Amino acid sequence: MHIRKYDAGYSRRQFMERTAKGVVAAGVLQPLWPLIANAQDTAKAYPEELRSLEAYTKGKVKEGDVIDASNVDIVKDLFDPIAYIQIKEMGRRVRVAPVTTDITKLYNTKYLEATVRNAGKAKFDATGNVVTQDGNRWIGGNPFPEARTGIEVYANLTLSWGRNDQAFYAVRDWDISPSGNVAYQYDFCWVEENISGLVNDPNKPYVEDGFEDMLRFQSVFFTAPNDVKGTSFLSNWMYDQTKFPDLFGYLPAFKRERRFPTNQRFEPLVPGITLFLSDAWHAGDPMLTWGNYKVIETKPHLGVTGGNWHGDRPNWEPEVHGGPKGQTFYEYNVEFIPEVIVVESEPTGYPRAPVGKRRTYVDVRNMMSVGCNTYDRRGQLWKTVDAAFGRYEKGDLSVKDGNGEVVWSVQAVMCHDIQTNRMSRFYLADEIPGGYRCEWNEGSLYERYLTIQAIRRLGST
Repeated sequence: MHIRKYDAGYSRRQFMERTAKGVVAAGVLQPLWPLIANAQDTAKAYPEELRSLEAYTKGKVKEGDVIDASNVDIVKDLFDPIAYIQIKEMGRRVRVAPVTTDITKLYNTKYLEATVRNAGKAKFDATGNVVTQDGNRWIGGNPFPEARTGIEVYANLTLSWGRNDQAFYAVRDWDISPSGNVAYQYDFCWVEENISGLVNDPNKPYVEDGFEDMLRFQSVFFTAPNDVKGTSFLSNWMYDQTKFPDLFGYLPAFKRERRFPTNQRFEPLVPGITLFLSDAWHAGDPMLTWGNYKVIETKPHLGVTGGNWHGDRPNWEPEVHGGPKGQTFYEYNVEFIPEVIVVESEPTGYPRAPVGKRRTYVDVRNMMSVGCNTYDRRGQLWKTVDAAFGRYEKGDLSVKDGNGEVVWSVQAVMCHDIQTNRMSRFYLADEIPGGYRCEWNEGSLYERYLTIQAIRRLGST
């Protein structure tokens, strides 16, 4: 006879009590971060009911099962509200993958090393920006691996979006109409380079040379179809998170670049796409241009954390299903995450923002978001940004970065506007029109893609 030390509701009561008291502390039986930092089994931090979906549901749903409309109500509390609607009412399904027990599978290797190396060295300065204990810019990794507040959670998300120093994403996008047809199809490149908090070289946490006040440079340029080919945007992020990024665009039809206003962050870059710049990485705006951060819930969750790179398929393209025509959703593997923090925040720096608030679900094991729902100014559910992160490996296949490490990165994204029922889904491809291919940590991308001259050049070719 197996005697359980903790009853089935133990963790739920612990999470509810913490939330009521305003306490955030990853781990139920013991603190989680010391186990991660010492490469120990993180399962020790949780009772049996949080170690697998089978244990949590008492065998009703388990790893390897497909969750669809017929059984989603059993695990309704493990999904965000929009994901539940998609599965219950729109024909979406997900497959449950095994729980990740090797914590290194949830991180870029260099980023994890920096997080461990620099733990305890971060603080907020008088303006609310993250600095080291001696007042310098952050030096790499999650500044708050044991985040205690909503703003600490968001500092982990904002200071290094993709957790690679340099990244070039070759993206294929389809925008699905309410009728289930493909309304638009785009190919574009998303480029980003961190200037502060670098992790590839422990002795070089910054790019200097006049960039001492910068956090990152980011650009996006379209390569197909022809009517948008060459459309380019450049966003320059200051390290000071109270300052809005400088946003420039190059429009081929006018053969010139222009500067865009701050509120352009809440509009689609091209027709049909539901994703805004503000939505990117679930942290698309400087964190201090949002406010009223608060942890509203701690809970177990079903989220996308790995097993979603399709290197064995042509051009790495995922399969699709669901919706009126069977092509609205990507096939995702999800896993049982023992603990996520749900952080609510509001766009306090944007008086005309159409967004009223957002709720972001963050996996405490790596402090990475596994989903985000936005609400309109009336408080109604509006959009979800459902991103798949993980390692680029499957069987004997893998992709390595410039450090010789297996890539850990975003793999696919679904951005669903449930008010209009329009879906944008895109994934990182092996290659897109124009001959562009993904790369990570292969050296500086600044001169090629991250200046006004570069976007002008890209737009005119």
